[in-house]
Amino acid sequence: MSGHSKWATTKHKKAAIDAKRGKLFAKLIKNIEVAARTGGGDPLGNPTLWDAIYKAKKSSVPNDNIDRAVKRGSGAEAGGAEYKEITYEGYAPNGVALYIQCLTDNRNRAAAEVRTALTRNGGNLADPGSVAYMFTRKGVVIVPKGSHTEDTLLEVVLDAGAEEINDLGDSFEIVSEASDFVEVRKALQAAGIDYDSAEATFIPSVEVPLDLEGARKMMRVIDALEDSDDVQNVWANGDVSDEVLAQLDEEGGGGTAPRRGASSPSAPRLNHGGLER
Repeated sequence: MSGHSKWATTKHKKAAIDAKRGKLFAKLIKNIEVAARTGGGDPLGNPTLWDAIYKAKKSSVPNDNIDRAVKRGSGAEAGGAEYKEITYEGYAPNGVALYIQCLTDNRNRAAAEVRTALTRNGGNLADPGSVAYMFTRKGVVIVPKGSHTEDTLLEVVLDAGAEEINDLGDSFEIVSEASDFVEVRKALQAAGIDYDSAEATFIPSVEVPLDLEGARKMMRVIDALEDSDDVQNVWANGDVSDEVLAQLDEEGGGGTAPRRGASSPSAPRLNHGGLER
């Protein structure tokens, strides 16, 4: 398993904890609002909104919250904020590169919170461009294993633009060019295969091997950044071995949680221009 896949495993475990806390809800709602504002409120004609709604439903965000976010973003209901996307670059301890995406209605607040989260946890802000070159924008679709094998998935998604499939333990990660992940998602849907998420993300091209203490420090910085309502995503190039991941699991910290799958909500489906369970 590549270093990215190990890090992806950790991120998916962490997302499970955050979802239980309700910590992700505000960020998922913000994604929906921004997608609706950018491409319109019809999921059938706005793939970014479709995927944002799907991801929110998979994380058990209430339908009423999702509907209101679509209406605010599309202008059908008052109260939507003007969010701007801002990226910051930085480092965690041990030279781990961080690429940080914010959606905010207050640039000064976002910058202050990012800087504080980094400096209080042994990290620091970096100059623009000093970290971004270490990451490549890719499309990533996460598919629970179930009865699927890597070979059967490859048969479904290869012609849609999939480049590789990584084994994350209880799920598969399908990687493609960022422009192709919607086609990969559609190929899975046409084959009746459930998936957890489909989105454009950043994959590190250069990785930093970490021991247990280094992994703890990286996760502390990421947790502090993600505590900010303005921070939507954090990508890191720390390479955490299977052994270190197992130790983090045993500690019950470091952003890890029991593996997902057993209690995953049923897949939403498209109906009458929207998504429902």
